[in-house]
Order: sequence, then C-alpha cells, then structure tokens
Amino acid sequence: MDKRFFNFFNLTEDQAIALLDTPQDQIKENDSRYIAASHLINFPTERAINALIRAVENNDPTLDNRIVRRKSIETLGRLEAKQALEVIHICLNDDDCYTVENAVWAVGEIGTTDANLLEDIAQLLQKPGQTHRVIIHTLTKLNYQPALERIRRFVDNADPLIASAAITSVCRFTKDYAQMGKVVAMLGHPNVLARRLSIQDLIDSRYYDAIPNIARCPVSLVFRLRGIRMLAQAGIPTGEITFETIQPHLEQTLRDHPNDLDLVHTYEATPDLTVLVRALYETDFGKCYLASKTILDHYADTAPSALLNTYSEEAKGDYGAHFHVIKLLGWLKYAPAYDLLLEALHNRQPQFQKSRAAAAIALGELGETKAIPVLEASLSEKDWVLKYAALMALEKLSAGGGHEIALNDPDWLIQAKAQNFNS
Repeated sequence: MDKRFFNFFNLTEDQAIALLDTPQDQIKENDSRYIAASHLINFPTERAINALIRAVENNDPTLDNRIVRRKSIETLGRLEAKQALEVIHICLNDDDCYTVENAVWAVGEIGTTDANLLEDIAQLLQKPGQTHRVIIHTLTKLNYQPALERIRRFVDNADPLIASAAITSVCRFTKDYAQMGKVVAMLGHPNVLARRLSIQDLIDSRYYDAIPNIARCPVSLVFRLRGIRMLAQAGIPTGEITFETIQPHLEQTLRDHPNDLDLVHTYEATPDLTVLVRALYETDFGKCYLASKTILDHYADTAPSALLNTYSEEAKGDYGAHFHVIKLLGWLKYAPAYDLLLEALHNRQPQFQKSRAAAAIALGELGETKAIPVLEASLSEKDWVLKYAALMALEKLSAGGGHEIALNDPDWLIQAKAQNFNS
C-alpha cells in the first residue's frame, strides 16, 4: 500500500489514541477525532487497532461521531486488522448506509472465509439504499460463489457502474467473457469516475484483451499504469500474456501523448490559448488531455511562454497542472525549459511524483545528451514509474549506460525493460 500521503498530521500514536478516545462533546475547537482515526493508519499496533475498535463501538448518534465511526472502520480495513472483523460484522446492520458501505469495503480489505459474514454481506444486495457496487466488488474479491445468482441480477442495472461490477463478477465466477465489451465501453464514459472504475473492473476480471483500451483511456496515467501492471502481474506468470504483449501499451501510457488517447470531450470551436491553459487545472484529466492536444495542434509557437507564465503563477503548486505543463514543454521540444524539467525530475514531494516521470520523458524529447547522467541517476530511485520513464528517455537519447543498472533492479518490470532495451 502506498502510504506517502497518510502522515500529514503532526500527532504521535499516544496523542491520536487519546484524541480518538475523547468523548465527542469534549473535543476542543482545533482538535478532530476524525483526523486521529485517519492518522492511526501510520501505527499498525495492537494499541492503535484497539482504539479504532473502541471508536467503532461508540454508538453516540451525533453526526460527528458517525463520521468518526466510518473513518475508524476504513482505517481498520487499511490496516487489515483481522481482530476487528467481529465488530465490523456488527456494523453491517447499522442504520447509516455509509457505515455499512465502509464495513463491507473493510471486510474486503481484511479478507475472510467466514461464510456467515459473507452471507450477511450478500444479503445486503436485497436491502434498499445500499451501495451495491461495493457489495458486489467485495463478494467477488473474496470469491463468495453462493452470491453469483444474486449478483447476476444486476448485470442490466440502470446504473452503469453497478452493471459493470456485476458483469465483472459473473465473468470472474464463470469465466464467461461474453459481456465484457460493455465494461470496455465504459472506458469512454463522459464521467471520469466511471472511466476509473471501469479500469478497476477490467483488473478484477483479468480481461487481458482490454489492455490496449486501458492504455487509450483518458484518465490520469496513474490509473492506466496500475491497470496494465496489475493485469501483467496476473497474466504473465500463467503464460496468458507476455511482457512483449504489454510493453507497447505500457510505454504508450508512460509517454502519455494526447494523440494516443481516445478523448471523450470535444470543443465546438477552438478556444483561446488562455482558456486552454486554464483547462490544464481541471480535475477530469480527459479535459486536460483535450486542452493539451489543442495546444499542440494550434498554439505550438505561442504556447511555451503561456505555459511558463502559468507555471510561475500557479502550476508549480498544483500537482495536476504541473504534470501537464511539464509534459507539454517536452512535446513542444522547448529547449529553454531544460532547467525547469530538471527541477521537476528532482521534486520529491509526494504529490508531484507523476511529474518526475513526466520530466524524464520530456528530457528525452528535448534530445539534450547532457540529461543522460541525471536520467541514469534516476535508475537508483524507488519509484518504478520514474525508473521506467528514465529508461525510455535514455533509449530516446541512444544512451545504453543505464542498461546494466536496470538489469539488476529489484522490480521485475524494470528488469524486463532492460532485457528489451534498444540502445
């Protein structure tokens, strides 16, 4: 589990436990039991788990306490705390549908073969007002076959996200891939959350034929890379796919050029450059990619100065826009941006990790051989995405120096790339 973003609160374990144990009506203005419940993810100890269990058992009906209970259940799930299953099981009968949803999700994270617990989750499919997608996903993940026919009833659900989860579940249980095309089609849904969740469904179903479609889905490359990597991890050991099968789609995703995506948004007329630059701040990356493509197609000469201006004014602190600006400067082959790209390559703030790999790709696009030593140095980092991007950039620069380092990398994807390295 990636925990880079969890430790934002300056609390010790003792302080977080004491805060969580404080009655809700005694909480001071600047304190938060919710933050305490969130922060305990950093302490996988019996004391922390017991404190979270106590918080779940606290049935104070106030909204603030209900929210803390939900968060405590979530944290217990993230900690995979098996000793919490009994108390989480009880929460399946809660009147608060969000508490029930978190309880179902947490059981899926912790894992269980307890037929009574799994049957109680399956029975929630017949209860109105529940989050059916989470229930279906958990039952499938835990391989509860007795729920199959109840799940099958949802394959034509009016909510495409529920239908997608149900089709995926039936596919997992029966190996019948006949309806998986409907899930693949969700990759082109106008709603960004639907596109992201369809990738998760394709992972869950181990539908390897969808890898090229995932690579072209207009969501953040983080979701696409996760999908391709997880499918590769499942399919390569069994011989159902090979590294050579996934390599072009993996590298297309890492390059992340908007021309390689099936964009779901359009413009009626070409917007002004200022409008397009502002679109790089959208939370739906599908809109950002459309803006990037339009900038490249219509404003290649004037874009660099506009991009540098937005970078200095705002994008340097906005990790989404930062990523797109870095990528665009590379695609525009704007040599004066070299130092800015180096700065992005070395930015270790957790939220800017995407930009480090983007900077590696962009440096390769600039064609500056002076970047070779810094790209080779990136092969000693922990992040596989950055290392793979650095290898691609070195390949672009016809530099084979990183090849030997990568051959001995602990990550199997980096090793596989090194074995197929073309210098």
